[in-house]
Amino acid sequence: MATTHRHASVAALEALAAFARSAQPARLIAVLPRPVVEVLSAAADVVLVALLAVYYVLEAAVFELLPRRFTSKSVDGQVVLVTGAAGGLGRHLAARFARLGATVVVWDINQEGVTETVRRVVSAGGLAFGYSVDLADKQAVYRTAALVKREVGAVDILVNNAGVAFGRTLMQLTDQQIETTYNVNILSHYWTTKAFLPEMMRSNRGHVVTVSSVTGLMGCYRCTDYSASKFATVGFHESLFTELKVLGYDGVHTTLVCPYFIDTGMFAGVKPRLLPMLEPGQAADDIVDAVLTNQVTVTLPGSVRYLLPLKSLFPSKLSWALMYRLMQGPQAMMGMKPKG
Repeated sequence: MATTHRHASVAALEALAAFARSAQPARLIAVLPRPVVEVLSAAADVVLVALLAVYYVLEAAVFELLPRRFTSKSVDGQVVLVTGAAGGLGRHLAARFARLGATVVVWDINQEGVTETVRRVVSAGGLAFGYSVDLADKQAVYRTAALVKREVGAVDILVNNAGVAFGRTLMQLTDQQIETTYNVNILSHYWTTKAFLPEMMRSNRGHVVTVSSVTGLMGCYRCTDYSASKFATVGFHESLFTELKVLGYDGVHTTLVCPYFIDTGMFAGVKPRLLPMLEPGQAADDIVDAVLTNQVTVTLPGSVRYLLPLKSLFPSKLSWALMYRLMQGPQAMMGMKPKG
């Protein structure tokens, strides 16, 4: 009931906005100078945006207070594909979606891990299909995507979660490691999304989830490859969001997730000073909850989003002092065990 009312209210306001944007009678244009008409049109848009701002802020507050059962959508019977699901966060995400009645498709290069994730989902009463695929190989992604469509069906929710991190400084990284980071962490998002988005667009129903990182919002020591690739996922996702909105695919939702360090072993040895690493099971719960409620952007933990603007608001030297002296981000990363 609440969701229906929400859509109706938003539709009414957006229809009003569309009408105002088009409300420039020819006779008014003929009488008034064009610059005046443009100013009046801009003023009308400002008023409408102000009204929308009030509505959206109130809407966010109400939906934050309402129990999730009133605001969450169902994924029962839907097909959810999770990349990088042979272990870590991906495995937890697969288990959470399966528990909600979704058919889970597990993708990873690690065949043994894929088999284990499928086994755990099935033993818990869920339905899962596993595929070993090298996400760095574009043609392998397209071939496996076609196989999934034939054997399982169209994907309703795509979770781009796979990622690699080598934990080396720029001069320690090999060219191959840099290319691997970009191939897995960002380029694979293009191939998976291009493979599964067309069906979502045709039905105007679906969801694309991008698991990025806080390091995709703020650079991190020993992460010139990882952090840069995660910055790219943020840009990719936000641009995709605008394309879907402008083209009218309001039924295809997108969720960008930027978590802090998660204790999955990827950043083994890192010792954060101010905040402990996130527990992967809890992070998976938060991400699934964000998908069920169609949240657009999620930062985990939520408190981190209040710190991120400081790097733009404060002088650069002060930002560095906070990072190095107070948060001790570089020092924490010095303990990371390099991979490869």
